[in-house]
Amino acid sequence: MHSHIERILWSEDQISRRVFELAAEISDDFGGHSPAPVVVGVATGAFLFLADLVRKIDLSIAVDFVRVESYSSGTVSNGAPTISFDLKVDVNSRHVIVVEDIVDTGHTLSKVIEHLKSKGASSVSVCTFLDKPARRKVHFQLVGEGKYYRGFEV
Repeated sequence: MHSHIERILWSEDQISRRVFELAAEISDDFGGHSPAPVVVGVATGAFLFLADLVRKIDLSIAVDFVRVESYSSGTVSNGAPTISFDLKVDVNSRHVIVVEDIVDTGHTLSKVIEHLKSKGASSVSVCTFLDKPARRKVHFQLVGEGKYYRGFEV
Protein backbone atom coordinates (compact mmCIF):
# COMPACT_ATOMS: atom_id res chain seq x y z
CA MET A 1 0.00 0.00 0.00
CA HIS A 2 1.22 3.51 -0.77
CA SER A 3 2.08 5.61 2.26
CA HIS A 4 -0.45 8.31 1.32
CA ILE A 5 -3.35 5.82 1.18
CA GLU A 6 -4.98 5.14 4.54
CA ARG A 7 -7.05 2.18 3.34
CA ILE A 8 -8.44 0.65 0.16
CA LEU A 9 -12.23 0.55 0.01
CA TRP A 10 -12.59 -1.74 -3.03
CA SER A 11 -10.03 -3.94 -4.74
CA GLU A 12 -9.31 -3.71 -8.44
CA ASP A 13 -11.21 -6.99 -8.92
CA GLN A 14 -14.24 -5.70 -7.03
CA ILE A 15 -14.29 -2.53 -9.13
CA SER A 16 -13.88 -4.44 -12.38
CA ARG A 17 -16.67 -6.84 -11.43
CA ARG A 18 -19.02 -3.97 -10.51
CA VAL A 19 -18.30 -2.11 -13.76
CA PHE A 20 -19.07 -5.32 -15.68
CA GLU A 21 -22.36 -5.70 -13.74
CA LEU A 22 -23.37 -2.10 -14.49
CA ALA A 23 -22.56 -2.54 -18.19
CA ALA A 24 -24.64 -5.73 -18.28
CA GLU A 25 -27.60 -3.96 -16.65
CA ILE A 26 -27.39 -1.10 -19.13
CA SER A 27 -27.05 -3.53 -22.06
CA ASP A 28 -30.15 -5.41 -20.90
CA ASP A 29 -32.17 -2.26 -20.23
CA PHE A 30 -31.36 -0.54 -23.52
CA GLY A 31 -31.06 -3.51 -25.89
CA GLY A 32 -33.45 -3.12 -28.78
CA HIS A 33 -33.85 0.64 -28.42
CA SER A 34 -33.54 2.59 -31.63
CA PRO A 35 -31.77 4.88 -32.13
CA ALA A 36 -28.87 3.75 -29.98
CA PRO A 37 -28.49 5.44 -26.58
CA VAL A 38 -26.05 8.29 -26.11
CA VAL A 39 -23.62 7.92 -23.21
CA VAL A 40 -22.65 11.36 -21.89
CA GLY A 41 -19.64 11.64 -19.62
CA VAL A 42 -19.37 14.55 -17.22
CA ALA A 43 -15.82 15.71 -17.93
CA THR A 44 -13.24 15.34 -16.69
CA GLY A 45 -13.85 13.27 -13.61
CA ALA A 46 -15.84 10.51 -15.26
CA PHE A 47 -13.61 9.73 -18.24
CA LEU A 48 -11.79 6.68 -16.79
CA PHE A 49 -14.99 5.13 -15.42
CA LEU A 50 -16.79 5.93 -18.69
CA ALA A 51 -14.02 4.31 -20.75
CA ASP A 52 -14.13 1.11 -18.68
CA LEU A 53 -17.93 1.07 -18.74
CA VAL A 54 -18.51 1.63 -22.48
CA ARG A 55 -15.98 -1.04 -23.42
CA LYS A 56 -18.18 -3.54 -21.61
CA ILE A 57 -21.59 -2.31 -22.82
CA ASP A 58 -22.83 -4.77 -25.42
CA LEU A 59 -24.70 -2.23 -27.56
CA SER A 60 -24.11 0.17 -30.36
CA ILE A 61 -23.84 3.52 -28.56
CA ALA A 62 -22.75 7.09 -29.17
CA VAL A 63 -20.43 8.77 -26.65
CA ASP A 64 -20.02 12.46 -25.92
CA PHE A 65 -18.99 14.73 -23.04
CA VAL A 66 -20.20 17.83 -21.25
CA ARG A 67 -18.08 19.92 -18.94
CA VAL A 68 -19.76 21.44 -15.92
CA GLU A 69 -18.05 23.97 -13.69
CA SER A 70 -19.24 23.89 -10.10
CA TYR A 71 -16.07 24.10 -8.07
CA SER A 72 -14.82 27.68 -8.21
CA SER A 73 -11.85 26.80 -6.01
CA GLY A 74 -11.04 23.83 -3.85
CA THR A 75 -13.32 20.85 -3.44
CA VAL A 76 -16.54 22.51 -2.28
CA SER A 77 -19.29 23.04 -4.85
CA ASN A 78 -20.42 26.62 -5.25
CA GLY A 79 -23.99 25.33 -5.68
CA ALA A 80 -24.48 27.06 -9.04
CA PRO A 81 -23.01 24.85 -11.78
CA THR A 82 -22.76 26.05 -15.35
CA ILE A 83 -22.22 24.10 -18.57
CA SER A 84 -18.91 25.28 -19.99
CA PHE A 85 -18.55 22.72 -22.80
CA ASP A 86 -21.60 21.32 -24.55
CA LEU A 87 -22.43 18.17 -26.48
CA LYS A 88 -21.65 17.69 -30.14
CA VAL A 89 -24.09 14.76 -30.53
CA ASP A 90 -27.78 15.59 -31.04
CA VAL A 91 -29.75 13.99 -28.19
CA ASN A 92 -33.20 15.01 -29.40
CA SER A 93 -35.56 12.00 -29.07
CA ARG A 94 -32.69 9.82 -27.82
CA HIS A 95 -32.12 7.87 -24.62
CA VAL A 96 -29.23 9.43 -22.71
CA ILE A 97 -27.13 7.81 -19.99
CA VAL A 98 -25.17 10.38 -17.97
CA VAL A 99 -21.96 8.93 -16.54
CA GLU A 100 -20.56 10.58 -13.41
CA ASP A 101 -17.60 9.77 -11.19
CA ILE A 102 -19.33 10.93 -7.97
CA VAL A 103 -22.88 12.09 -7.27
CA ASP A 104 -22.55 14.25 -4.18
CA THR A 105 -24.79 17.28 -3.52
CA GLY A 106 -26.80 16.72 -6.72
CA HIS A 107 -26.32 20.29 -8.01
CA THR A 108 -24.21 19.31 -11.02
CA LEU A 109 -26.30 16.30 -11.93
CA SER A 110 -29.53 18.30 -11.68
CA LYS A 111 -28.08 20.92 -14.04
CA VAL A 112 -26.96 18.28 -16.57
CA ILE A 113 -30.32 16.48 -16.49
CA GLU A 114 -32.24 19.73 -17.03
CA HIS A 115 -29.87 20.65 -19.87
CA LEU A 116 -30.42 17.29 -21.61
CA LYS A 117 -34.17 17.56 -21.09
CA SER A 118 -34.11 21.01 -22.73
CA LYS A 119 -32.32 19.45 -25.72
CA GLY A 120 -35.21 16.99 -26.15
CA ALA A 121 -33.77 13.77 -24.69
CA SER A 122 -36.56 11.19 -24.52
CA SER A 123 -35.10 9.74 -21.31
CA VAL A 124 -32.17 10.51 -19.05
CA SER A 125 -30.58 7.81 -16.92
CA VAL A 126 -27.59 8.21 -14.61
CA CYS A 127 -24.69 5.83 -14.00
CA THR A 128 -22.33 6.91 -11.24
CA PHE A 129 -19.22 5.20 -9.96
CA LEU A 130 -19.67 6.57 -6.42
CA ASP A 131 -22.87 7.78 -4.80
CA LYS A 132 -22.94 9.93 -1.63
CA PRO A 133 -26.67 10.13 -0.82
CA ALA A 134 -26.03 11.46 2.72
CA ARG A 135 -24.62 14.67 1.19
CA ARG A 136 -27.50 15.24 -1.25
CA LYS A 137 -28.83 18.80 -1.22
CA VAL A 138 -30.78 18.76 -4.48
CA HIS A 139 -33.36 16.19 -5.49
CA PHE A 140 -32.81 15.50 -9.18
CA GLN A 141 -35.52 14.05 -11.38
CA LEU A 142 -34.68 11.51 -14.08
CA VAL A 143 -36.40 12.03 -17.44
CA GLY A 144 -38.89 9.64 -19.02
CA GLU A 145 -38.10 6.04 -18.19
CA GLY A 146 -34.65 6.96 -16.89
CA LYS A 147 -32.92 4.66 -14.39
CA TYR A 148 -30.30 5.22 -11.71
CA TYR A 149 -27.25 2.93 -11.77
CA ARG A 150 -24.85 3.11 -8.83
CA GLY A 151 -21.43 1.49 -8.61
CA PHE A 152 -20.75 1.95 -4.91
CA GLU A 153 -22.29 3.98 -2.08
CA VAL A 154 -19.98 5.98 0.16
